[in-house]
Amino acid sequence: MSSALKNALTQFIEANDSDDRGVFSTGIDGLYIMRSTELKMPHAMVYKPALCVVVQGAKQLMLNDRLIDYGEMQALIISIELPASGRVIEASVEKPYIAISLEFDVGVMREVMEQLDVPPKPTGGTDLGIFVEDLSQPLAECLVRLTSLLATPRAIPVLYPAIMREICFWMLTGPNGGEVCKLVLPDSQTRRIADAIHLLRDNFTQPMRIEQLAAAARMSPSSFHQHFKTLTSMTPLQYQKQMRLLEARRLMVAGSANVENAAYQVGYESASQFSREYTRMFGAPPKRDVAEMRIAAE
Repeated sequence: MSSALKNALTQFIEANDSDDRGVFSTGIDGLYIMRSTELKMPHAMVYKPALCVVVQGAKQLMLNDRLIDYGEMQALIISIELPASGRVIEASVEKPYIAISLEFDVGVMREVMEQLDVPPKPTGGTDLGIFVEDLSQPLAECLVRLTSLLATPRAIPVLYPAIMREICFWMLTGPNGGEVCKLVLPDSQTRRIADAIHLLRDNFTQPMRIEQLAAAARMSPSSFHQHFKTLTSMTPLQYQKQMRLLEARRLMVAGSANVENAAYQVGYESASQFSREYTRMFGAPPKRDVAEMRIAAE
């Protein structure tokens, strides 16, 4: 099944671009295909809840102080929106890194769970909102059929919904169904922390008090702080800081703001503090980092 999935992804890549472009968008919202013939430096971004599968090669995700590796025919499952850095750690011209990422449709996941005769029971407590598992054959078969749809765009609106429901079914009934179901259970700690994260994301340029976020999660401040850090591997303040720095970087790379303007636009009152924290996160001062990002994009 690994060869079938690899062939399906390779055919799509060859049909769309023969160069090593990195990330390919597709005709299906939330479905992305990745390819690289060389090792990549860490790339910071906000990861949405998704199923990410390495078909060939290997990748490493850096989540604050945590390192998560996953390789061929392993799936990284992200259950909550997280700022993190990913980098390709195994790739070559002869054997390029190939991967596929599919963002979850929470509404479909909820509908499928409601129809299960025996829905999964959420695992106890709060765990890190990201984990790795071996890709099962049923899920691999779904991804092959999903990728094959890209060659026939008119089939996508007809057949994609059924394949997405099947993917949700196998995830909810798989070995980690107790973790996946937390994404849709309205009163799970994961879902409540997600509500607070949405508030933080929509207002990340503004000062946020822990009491506001705890109220959004329907928790006490102390309980919220503990569960938030366990789920995301960072404090709410660290999460907000990473969101600000990522947005500032985007503004500068796009050319719509210089260092000082970007700092103020994302909520910093001091450009010097912004530069210090930016350098700490990305490993280079803003101007140099942005210049290198633009060169890499050419």
